[in-house]
Amino acid sequence: MAKTEALLAPELYINRELSWLDFNYRVLAQALDEYTPLLEQAKFSAIFSNNLDEFFMVRVASLKSQIEAGVSTLSDDGLTAQQQLQAIRAKLRPLLEIQQQHYRHSLKSQLSSYGVHLIDYANLNDGQREWIETYFQNAIFPVLTPLAVDPSHPFPFISNLSLNVAALVRDPDTGQQEFARVKVPQKNLPRFVQIPAQLSGKQPEPVYTAVPLEQVVGFNLRLLFPGMHVEGHYFFRVTRDADLELRDLEADDLMEALEEGLRKRRRGGEVVRLEVADEMPEAVVQLLMEGTAVEAEDVYRVNGPLGLDDLMSLVAIPLPQLKFEPHKGRTSPALARTQKGQLEDGSIKAEEFESIFSVIRRGDVLLHHPYDLFSTSVEEFLNQAADDPLVLAIKMTLYRTSKNSAVVAALIRAAENGKQVMALVELKARFDEDNNIQWAKQLEASGVHVVYGVLGLKTHTKILLVVRKEKERLNSYVHIGTGNYNSKTSSLYTDIGLLTARPEFGADLVELFNYLTGFSKQQSFRRLLVAPVTLRSRMEGLIRREIDHAQAGRGGHIRAKINSLVDPAIIALLYEASQAGVTIELVVRGMCSLRPALEGISDGITVISVIGRFLEHSRIFCFGNGGEAELFIGSADWMSRNLDRRVEAVAQIEDPRLRHQLEQILDLYLQDTGAWHMNSEGQFHKRQHGGEQHLVQQEMVKRWRGGLIAAT
Repeated sequence: MAKTEALLAPELYINRELSWLDFNYRVLAQALDEYTPLLEQAKFSAIFSNNLDEFFMVRVASLKSQIEAGVSTLSDDGLTAQQQLQAIRAKLRPLLEIQQQHYRHSLKSQLSSYGVHLIDYANLNDGQREWIETYFQNAIFPVLTPLAVDPSHPFPFISNLSLNVAALVRDPDTGQQEFARVKVPQKNLPRFVQIPAQLSGKQPEPVYTAVPLEQVVGFNLRLLFPGMHVEGHYFFRVTRDADLELRDLEADDLMEALEEGLRKRRRGGEVVRLEVADEMPEAVVQLLMEGTAVEAEDVYRVNGPLGLDDLMSLVAIPLPQLKFEPHKGRTSPALARTQKGQLEDGSIKAEEFESIFSVIRRGDVLLHHPYDLFSTSVEEFLNQAADDPLVLAIKMTLYRTSKNSAVVAALIRAAENGKQVMALVELKARFDEDNNIQWAKQLEASGVHVVYGVLGLKTHTKILLVVRKEKERLNSYVHIGTGNYNSKTSSLYTDIGLLTARPEFGADLVELFNYLTGFSKQQSFRRLLVAPVTLRSRMEGLIRREIDHAQAGRGGHIRAKINSLVDPAIIALLYEASQAGVTIELVVRGMCSLRPALEGISDGITVISVIGRFLEHSRIFCFGNGGEAELFIGSADWMSRNLDRRVEAVAQIEDPRLRHQLEQILDLYLQDTGAWHMNSEGQFHKRQHGGEQHLVQQEMVKRWRGGLIAAT
């Protein structure tokens, strides 16, 4: 017991919030990298800002709620909520300055050399200014509402993530200075107001010229306050608590409760961050602090534009040389002859076509998105199931799906074709709740059986079951994946999927769906590791087995690619494994609370992080098993929430050919010369390698273009 307690010592854990900030810095580093194309730099900077917004709305808000509620529980690394907030602020402020310096001094100037001019209002020429003023009067002025703040006008509500102008105006008759707030209509108008190129007066004409919307509003305030003297304007932005706490409710009540929760979120909870322009006078800052009820430590002075998440819009500028080369993906060779669309357009002959079901019956198919197309694999599977007269039932989970979803359309068509269709729609998928409510209503109206999951648990698993009647038998076809059934993200995220007709998987999914939709208390499964039922115990058992192998002189080897590693029990067990002689190689995209390379504790553990053009989202687990490696894929990370508080499914890969492919994929990640290497202090440093560069995502694109990694 003493050994276990030692392994759980706070100093052996890295704070998850600070680890997340380190991850977000690695995202920002993609923007700072001179080898990243310029418009992609804008995109990564936007992602950094968007990530931070969510971090404040959820994680910082949670810490503040703990303080307010008097919760004294320490984090795994021994910090109070207050100490964590202080550490977050100290780590974050330099990162924000780095981001702004990059925007002001690097991105803008480099873009201008390619004809992309992001101009400050003060630098407009006469023609541009005249055009902007006309645009302001016609397109902006009518929708603006100046709100005075004085004894008869209370401080107005400031909506979450809105851009605002703090206006100081003086009455020339009384000499009295007044304060007013003007909301910038960024939800209705583009953040960057594009100006006709010919007004630049330059040759050749620029490709894109724009001025920030908030500056257009700020420099034309005189039209909003006629007869008053505008003495100054300053921009500010607030972030509010947007976490939805939903207690264990009956399923019928969940939709209503969630809709009410979303209405509250839109109104906003407590303000957790106030961003102000660096030049804002202290008196105005104080007024805003009082009006929004924030403390001084929650004020962030920003030397540059607020809300840089809007830089994402610049990616639409038609300059392909400033973007990554488009990646189109390919149809998995195993599915090349299964494409109904090619049969219909004559690309393949009728005698060459075979149904996707016959291919899956012949052998398991491993998919690796975005290198393998989602549309010609998962969507094709679902579309053929929807139209196939032999298919009796379709069941699947929907966590996050896309607008105009082909997946949802296929489910609706299947129901209209008379099949039994069940969709488990996870209403509590954070920040996708509203979207999922709409899909749920649409599916129900079309005759799809919609359920909302298990009480007290979030359903995060990615599973799809098709039941087909073949020669008087019912056969099951299964897809198990690491990513959402989302056409858009499937081209942006790396994910692994398995198509199989193995009866054990079919039986497992039948029982898992019964667990999700009925009153089943299923406690075991054949091939699936299921949270919260068996996943933790099986994962811990697999790690302990490697300890046994190492102690018996058979080596011991664990490799895992995951998004996050923060579960204390798993970390303690990995420390124990390292001390037993197990070699542990981890590829962790985001948070990692484990300290690698600690003498006598984690000497045998290495941790790297890969950040690239695609968001790393796949989870792969490989346990050496004395030379008979076992490999798994699934939806779960090594986080307490995934192991204990969510429904997750992890599948063992049984086909030796597919296991070999997964091992090769892990090899490529571990050999990535651009990966970030984590030291024992929890700091990540970019690998410095001379000679030829091997970047895993680029390597994957090349290999998939030339044919999948060959099995040997």
